[in-house]
Amino acid sequence: MRISARNVFAGNVRDVTKGAVNAEVTIILPGGEHIVSIITNPSVDSLELAEGKPAFAIIKASDVIVGKNLGVAKLSARNVLPGEVTNVVDGAVSSEVVIRLTGGTTIVSSITKESVHALKLQAGDQVSAIIKAPHVLIGV
Repeated sequence: MRISARNVFAGNVRDVTKGAVNAEVTIILPGGEHIVSIITNPSVDSLELAEGKPAFAIIKASDVIVGKNLGVAKLSARNVLPGEVTNVVDGAVSSEVVIRLTGGTTIVSSITKESVHALKLQAGDQVSAIIKAPHVLIGV
């Protein structure tokens, strides 16, 4: 299967915590980064997710928010992944920002050109890739 999502990360399930309707699934990537996803309990069951099982975290580039100079900021998003901008490609409306996370994983964000300019993003900048847990799909 091929998919259109730009960010497909292979890793292993670190843990699964089931609630009444949804479950929190944490995937640990080879670089040590943790990505948290919120999916339904039936999805956990059908994918047979359990600690140690190989799985993929799948994130559309348009679901990756870029933050700069966050310092001690507190956010409701479960995934705040620090890294460094390696490339910025400006488009007419949207721009692509490539970020190398501290563990070495590369994540792609698609944000507006206006946001890139407002943040003055350029290669070498220290930023965070921010993703809400419900925006992270899980595949096996």
